[in-house]
Amino acid sequence: MTTASWNWAGSAGNHRGLRPPSKLLWLAEYRALWEVGFSLAAAPLLLGAPRGDGHPVLVLPGFLVSDVSTALLRRYLTLLGYDTHGWELGRNLGGVSRMRSKLRDRLAQIHATSGRKVTLVGWSLGGVYARDLALAMPAAVRSVITLGSPFTRSPHASNISDIYEFVSGEGPWDEGAHEFDAIADDLPMPSTSIWSKIDGVVSWQSSVLKTNAHAENIEVLGASHIGLGANAAVLWAVADRLALPEGAFKPFVRNGPFAIAYGT
Repeated sequence: MTTASWNWAGSAGNHRGLRPPSKLLWLAEYRALWEVGFSLAAAPLLLGAPRGDGHPVLVLPGFLVSDVSTALLRRYLTLLGYDTHGWELGRNLGGVSRMRSKLRDRLAQIHATSGRKVTLVGWSLGGVYARDLALAMPAAVRSVITLGSPFTRSPHASNISDIYEFVSGEGPWDEGAHEFDAIADDLPMPSTSIWSKIDGVVSWQSSVLKTNAHAENIEVLGASHIGLGANAAVLWAVADRLALPEGAFKPFVRNGPFAIAYGT
């Protein structure tokens, strides 16, 4: 199934019926170690990525991890000249509603200090937070980039959904309308979703955006969920998207040293 043939729809039936990735894919997540090693070896190529205007970038981590997990990604963006920030809220124990106030305060602080709009980069659950934050504070957000984020509110499309419900205290949800459904809908600023069809943690379909004039999907072939924030092709794509001028959008083009790693 190609990205183009996947029928994104906001209906509850389409998304609630998704199933988690197979246990084989879950076990294969160990390949994240290879992705980190390859990116370190490919550092000279990665530093040749497009460079933008150095605007602030807030990076939000995934479920159960902290800013330590995004250190490589943030270091890379800093080397490219961006004003990069971690979320500085410790370990991410989930809870979209519970974290809203703290995330809004963090974004407001960066926006006020820099005097510029902030790009939000969210990995997994961090991307769900990012889209919710962008809806709440559009005047402070320049663009949103998500990495393997299950923003379609598919309760059973993850291999760790039970853990999430237990730790965060959020869910399970019924099949009807919910306030979180807006997170999967259109954002008022450019948005990019980066994902892999062999993600071993969340169903890749739950990370597919409804495309429009300023929203797109980028498939990275072979990437693991745990390694998305350290995968060389992902890092290049994030840098390419950050380099777009403020208020402008054009779809990602497969090029550069990692062009072979992107789906069509």
